Amino acid sequence: MINSKRIFDIIISGTALLVIAPVMLVIVIAITLESPGPVMYAAPRAGMGFKRFRLLKFRTMYSGADQKLKDLAHLNLYAQPSSPDLNLEECDECIRLRTSCSPLIITVEGTIICERLMKLRKESKNAGTFFKIANDPRITPIGKFLRNTSLDELPQFINVFIGDMSLVGNRPLPIYEAEKLTNDVAAMRFVAPAGITGLWQVTKRGKKGGMSDEERISLDNTYALHGSLWFDVKLMFKTIPALFQSENV
Repeated sequence: MINSKRIFDIIISGTALLVIAPVMLVIVIAITLESPGPVMYAAPRAGMGFKRFRLLKFRTMYSGADQKLKDLAHLNLYAQPSSPDLNLEECDECIRLRTSCSPLIITVEGTIICERLMKLRKESKNAGTFFKIANDPRITPIGKFLRNTSLDELPQFINVFIGDMSLVGNRPLPIYEAEKLTNDVAAMRFVAPAGITGLWQVTKRGKKGGMSDEERISLDNTYALHGSLWFDVKLMFKTIPALFQSENV
């Protein structure tokens, strides 16, 4: 049985596709003339219940951009600050004090290390769940305009219309990001459908400074727990002024 949220998605996305068809045609021509490659980018994403689908976007990067991720990893805005050598059995504070700076722990491998270093190792393992680069060199000039105006996301109305995602929900994550969110707290975000816009976008768009993984997951979990059709409508109205703010997250 189709619920009210799905009916709402079909009506709004179908109407939107009819209205924006001329704009999408202009964008298709502009992308084709600017650089070689496909006009649209079908990116593997994880939606509700970790279900995989192909997220449609207008291509905003030069062809082969994904292959450059490893070379640009050091520019990731969500990367954790550099940590001490985690292969040591003592942290930098232990070495400075010439004694253990915190209670000692015996690892499963039988190694004795201080509690502080164990915490650093755990944080390092979970660091960098999300990936974003300021002034990304892979983005084309037209692609930059499309991103700043969110016009690159217009094809996602097709995803909504066919049922891959919803108008409002949590950001559909790349598979490599979703695979890192396996603990109970983080996985809660996948109870909600993937969405074009959502609580995270409305809350954080235009905010000065970066955003931690924990902040993003917390906002996603809030929507997963408290989302409703009326909440969706309110978030959609808040999305309109947010589109005119610069995105710093």
